[in-house]
Amino acid sequence: MQERIRGTSIMAIKFQYNKTSLQQLEKNLKMRQRTLPIIKSKETALRLEVKKCKEEAVRLEQLLESQIAGYERMYALWGEFDTSLVSLRDVQLGVKKIAGVRVPVLTNIELEVHPFGLFSAPKWYFDGIKLLQGLAKTAVEREFVDAKLHLLEHARKKTTQKVNLFEKVQIPGYQEAVRKIKRFMEDEENLSKSSQKILKALQEKRKEATA
Repeated sequence: MQERIRGTSIMAIKFQYNKTSLQQLEKNLKMRQRTLPIIKSKETALRLEVKKCKEEAVRLEQLLESQIAGYERMYALWGEFDTSLVSLRDVQLGVKKIAGVRVPVLTNIELEVHPFGLFSAPKWYFDGIKLLQGLAKTAVEREFVDAKLHLLEHARKKTTQKVNLFEKVQIPGYQEAVRKIKRFMEDEENLSKSSQKILKALQEKRKEATA
């Protein structure tokens, strides 16, 4: 005899009413019950990292807006400033694991200042170069944090889905299947005992009748 237990419309647990099926279901149930706290811990850690990343993204956005405003004020005063003097040469990345998820780490931003006439350029050129370097660095950091946030959010959503699958679908489904099999086996045992009693009573009556 085979039956299905539906936790939701996306899952059905197949089982048979016997000890082998019961043992397999109990094994699967225990595995998920042991794994659930680990996944929940991972989800909590990822939520914390997402929160920190969002806060960092807001901070960098505010800093970038402030630097852009400073650059616009400078350009209004020093219109002849050559903005091509500063360019991005290289961005170096590393990798670290956060709650089992490989996340990129920004290790270095290398900017290049192109040659210009040190003696012919006005003194404020150096301030302009410094401002552009800060602006370029913040822009790269913000783009990096946005990409990192997207990656962490994706990992967090997948982990949350797994938590919900275990907690709301699979574990209750396996528990219900185990209960059904145990109830069926108990009923069978009780029926067997009742049948034995009835058979014994009939046998005793026959003995009395033939005595």
